[in-house]
Amino acid sequence: MDIFGDKWSLLIIRDLFLGKKTFTEFMNSNEKIASNILTNRLDFLINNGLLKVTKLPNDNKTKIYYLTNKGIDMYPIVYEMMCWSKRNLDKEFGPIGKQILMDMEGITANQFIEKKQSSYIKHREHILSA
Repeated sequence: MDIFGDKWSLLIIRDLFLGKKTFTEFMNSNEKIASNILTNRLDFLINNGLLKVTKLPNDNKTKIYYLTNKGIDMYPIVYEMMCWSKRNLDKEFGPIGKQILMDMEGITANQFIEKKQSSYIKHREHILSA
């Protein structure tokens, strides 16, 4: 819980799985994280081995954040928290949550998790080779 027990770390991890990779993309999330908190959480996740950062080869100013294998292993936790929320909270999901719930239909939890993790690995390979 020390590493990912706060709201912002889980949202950053979620956003990475959704394809976000730059500081600006994280800042544009609906949750409106403050820039100093985002900087702190990104550094914390990097220092704990869940994220790495690099720069775009054709743009030395833009940093690209991506999940390590250790970070990718967090997806089952994100998945289970979403399932728990669906079962136990009387709240409507936002558009991102609704889409994820629709994507979950008709396949097992393991199939869904493996699909998301392998999809992210392909995405990571693509952004690192660009």
